[in-house]
This record gives sequence, C-alpha cells and structure tokens, in this order.
Amino acid sequence: MTSPVEKLQRTAAAYKQMDSKDKKRYWTDGILNNALYILMAIFVIYTAIMRENFLTLGSLANLITQVAAYLPLALGIAGCIVLTGTDLSAGRVVGLTAAVAGVFLQKSDFANKMFKNLPEVTWWWIALTMLAVIAIGAIIGLVNGFFVAKFSLHPFIVTLSTQLITYGIILWFFTLNGNNGQPISGLSAPYKSFVGGTMFRLGNVAIPWYVLYAVLLTALMWFIWNKTAFGKNMFAVGSNAEAAKVSGVNVFLTTMLVHTLAGAMYGYAGFVEGVRSGSVAASTGLNAECDAIAACVIGGVSFVGGTGKISGIIMGVFVLRLIFVALTMLGVDSSSMYIIKGAIILCACALDMRKYLVKK
Repeated sequence: MTSPVEKLQRTAAAYKQMDSKDKKRYWTDGILNNALYILMAIFVIYTAIMRENFLTLGSLANLITQVAAYLPLALGIAGCIVLTGTDLSAGRVVGLTAAVAGVFLQKSDFANKMFKNLPEVTWWWIALTMLAVIAIGAIIGLVNGFFVAKFSLHPFIVTLSTQLITYGIILWFFTLNGNNGQPISGLSAPYKSFVGGTMFRLGNVAIPWYVLYAVLLTALMWFIWNKTAFGKNMFAVGSNAEAAKVSGVNVFLTTMLVHTLAGAMYGYAGFVEGVRSGSVAASTGLNAECDAIAACVIGGVSFVGGTGKISGIIMGVFVLRLIFVALTMLGVDSSSMYIIKGAIILCACALDMRKYLVKK
C-alpha cells in the first residue's frame, strides 16, 4: 500500500515534468475542485475575526454534538448516492420514528400521555423501543429498495412517494387518542439520560452519550463499506450495474440492502432526535435529508456513483455544521440559511459533475 509520503513524492516528480501549460491547468483544476473548501476556510477565518467566541472550546463541543446528531443520517443516505440515487424520504422517516419513540417513552405520570396503558419506562423498554424504531426505518427503506430494484424506478420518484406516504402517517399518528396534532413531550428521564445524558464535559459544555453512539455507528459503517462483500458489491453496482451483474453481483439484493440499511440509520436518528430537540412535532425531520445530501456531496460522495468514503462523509458533515454554527453566530436569519444551503448543494453537485467530465 502506497504511503501518503510516497504519493506526495510521486505527485512532486510528475509536476516537475509538466510544461508551463500543464502546470497552469494543474493549479486551475486544483482550485476549482476544492473551491468549496477554500471558500469555507475563508468564511471560517472571517467568522473567527468577527466573533471571538467562535473558536472556543465551548463552540467546539457544541459542534461535536451537532455532528454526532446529523452524521447517522448522512451515513445512511450516502449509500443511496453511491448507487447513483438519493433518498427524499429520510427526513420524514426521522420524524415518524422520533414520534414513535417519544410516545413509547413518555413519563408514566405525564398528564398528556398518548397511550396511558404502556408500561413504565425501564432500560429494557428503551432498548426494545430503539430496536422497534430502527426496524420501522428499515422497513421503509426496504420498500424504497424493492421498488427501485424490482421496477427500475428512479430513486427520486420512489422516495418522493414514500416521503409523502410517511408524512401522511405522521399526521395521522399525531391525531391518535385525542392528541389533535400536539407535539409529543414529557419524555421520561431514563430515555433522556440514555441518549442525552452527560458522558463527559468539554469546557462548560456537556458531551452527551449519543456522541459515543455516533462514533460506534460510524465504525460499523466503515467496516461494512470497506471490509465486507456487501460493501464491495455496493460500489460495483454504483460504478456500473450491468458490469456488476455480469460479474456475479446480485444487483437486486444489493440495492435492497443499501436502502434497508439507510432506513435503519434514519430510524436510529429519529430515536436520538426526540431527546435532542426536547419534544417531537409533526414537522420534526423536515428537510433533514437536504443537510445529509449536502454533507455527502461536500465529502466526496459522487452522484455519478461508485465513489465515496466514510472519512469524507464525516468531513462533509463537520464542514456543513461548522458553516451553520458560524452563520448563527453572525446573526444570519433562518430564511437566508435556506438560500445558502441550496446554493451549497447546487455548487457541490456542479463541481462534482465537473470532476466527472474532466476524468471522462
């Protein structure tokens, strides 16, 4: 395996052999391909100058907790992008699973408890609920994968449909037992402690347990992507489905499993989101898939397919959350954030396609 030092030496040797025209193109391509990172670095430096508390230990701790909350969603949707698809249902699945977890894990003496006959919240009940919401997410992902693989439907259409269906289920769910669409609150202390309890402190900011869970999930996804036959098959299908099929890869099963795994990750994200936000509303998870898609593209997961690294996804989520933290500190309103978010996605996709066309 080639070491980073050897790669650098080879690059330097190749650069020396280039003529002036090739050297100019080398620098131009390098700047354009990394334009987003360069602009973001400039923006971070500007924010650090304007707001002295931006690069403090407390801000770093806050950033870590945000990255841990959004990372599982990005890890799930990244697999769909590797297959040259996407998943528009991700945010609504987060909302549905957050609502289910919230209802099942409300305090037993809470006045507005939706299902009063549920047992008292204990550790085994928390574990059972977590498995249940992960299963709900996986089932929705399985449905997505089945329609994409079986009928060769574009993932955009399939997941748009399941997004609408899931949202309808959410709205219906919030009207059960006379709830009349009210947010689900009154979450039990054991549930809040299991997800958001203090693991340790970084400065004056508490680092919750879900940061550790995100680390473990990331390690698991890295193993699946890089050390299993399923991971190799996923990249083969994303690169060229027909060639993968000829090589003996079960394209149907691989597509199903990628979407099912993605759904399971959304389910886990929903389990965490209820505690993180304090309550669950019908709007919980709205547009969360946009952040995840943007983070994946920034991190090098290409819509062309067959390309992506776990380390890149982590970096993408980190960079995106860093931008939003900086924008908040600079006092940018939420409406402008939507504009900026859309511009980031558009620019990231355009630069990604440019890389593909240059290689081609």
